[in-house]
Amino acid sequence: MTESLSRRRFLSISIMAALLSKDLKAQIDSSHGSAGTAPEGSIEFESSDRKLIEGFQWAKSQALAYVRESAQIGPWYEGALPGRNAFCMRDVSHMSTGAQFLGLSTRTRNMLRQFALHISAEKKWCTWWEVTGEGKPAPVDYKSDKDFWYDLPANFDVLDACYRQWLWSRDPAYLGDVFLNYYRHTVTDYVRAWDHNGDGLPEHLPRDGHMGIGTYDEDLTDDVLVGADLIAAQYAAYRSYAAFQQARNEYAVEQEFTIKARELKTLYNNKWWDAPRNCYFGAMSEDGHFHADLKASTGGTDIQFPLYFGLTDSGSKTQASLDRLEQRLHLDSATLEGLIGGVEGRTYLPDIFYKYGRSRPAYAVLVALMDPRLKRRDYPEVSYSVMGNLGSGLMGIQPGLRAGEIETYPQLTAETAWATLQHVPIGHNVVSVKHMQTETTTLWNESGPDAVWRASFPVESKTLMVDGSRVHAESARRAGGALESFHLLKVRAGETHVVSVG
Repeated sequence: MTESLSRRRFLSISIMAALLSKDLKAQIDSSHGSAGTAPEGSIEFESSDRKLIEGFQWAKSQALAYVRESAQIGPWYEGALPGRNAFCMRDVSHMSTGAQFLGLSTRTRNMLRQFALHISAEKKWCTWWEVTGEGKPAPVDYKSDKDFWYDLPANFDVLDACYRQWLWSRDPAYLGDVFLNYYRHTVTDYVRAWDHNGDGLPEHLPRDGHMGIGTYDEDLTDDVLVGADLIAAQYAAYRSYAAFQQARNEYAVEQEFTIKARELKTLYNNKWWDAPRNCYFGAMSEDGHFHADLKASTGGTDIQFPLYFGLTDSGSKTQASLDRLEQRLHLDSATLEGLIGGVEGRTYLPDIFYKYGRSRPAYAVLVALMDPRLKRRDYPEVSYSVMGNLGSGLMGIQPGLRAGEIETYPQLTAETAWATLQHVPIGHNVVSVKHMQTETTTLWNESGPDAVWRASFPVESKTLMVDGSRVHAESARRAGGALESFHLLKVRAGETHVVSVG
């Protein structure tokens, strides 16, 4: 009886694999011409989930409405308050993944390059916080090299975004002189210029005014010496700088900054952990005391950025932080009312929950960001974050650490039976991906060279099915601690393969 059932299941999977392969190709062929580099805005999304379809359609249209051309700086997109005709360091760093899915990687590189170009000793190794479409510092933030608005996490955030965009695009410009100069000054001179007490951390002092604010939380400019988000961004920058140096075969420098990153993580997880309350402190004030709880003013940045940048220790501390963040959402009440903080802070929540495998709250916040009732939904970061989280979160499409590697990890919830994302630019490839819940994934290598696909699933299994044939599965732990099963397979140009849970 058991053998018969297994045989029937094997045959059904084989048939399903063939049908899914034909189904995905048929969907794509009907909406796309010959294989090649995906043009800007060519990405398409289909699903059984009407909320996601409507949300995607709005987000794509809204995001592309912010695309601009400039005679001074070339192609770009707005990444600041609408109407300012500008882009900001924090916004662009966060919006870059969504822009990648939209095929806007060249624009993102041009914008990040503007920040890299204008780093200088005269500004204590800061750059321009906000750049206009004319390639000038936004006058609302900049008066002179001695008088300008600046949040200290920003240099680090941009460096980390450059590394992530290099993985996504494999654009060699990110290893060119302009960017390398920015990276080097950021992890050395910038830190020294703002490290007033010699402990290796940049700090904000009252005499600096609105220059060198120690946190992204601009409501706490007069009280925060060092914010948790500043340490988190610095940690991420050190790790990304080390990875860049590895790619350049500069192994001594790589080791130096790997150690520096590790030291920051140890510092934060030991000294910034409040054991009696089972949570981290959010900031240190200028009198040397920790802030016990910042949620009333920050909307959760005391927890969000350390999780977003991967600074928290794995295990109980990360889980406690995620629990605390999830409790603030009040998911059992009206989701729009339960969302904490301003709309800018809310856009980080799906990134965090998807990163750590908490797909239920991730889906809830993603849908809330799509909701037409959301105040300030037209803020550019909202639509770009929706695009990024549909692709990298819900669909789990990510670049590998080596060129030509593509990862998928489905995080569909009960609300979504299936979803397809078509014409995704990743590295030198364009791919399309379809998930049937979290059990079956189809990938088509539309164009580009052969790729290595890491087909991963949120299950514990010793085997998986590849095009109907059983194969050995590897296992690993994801960031949130969940066990995943995956298989690596080569997908040649033009090929389609189906991997499923046996």
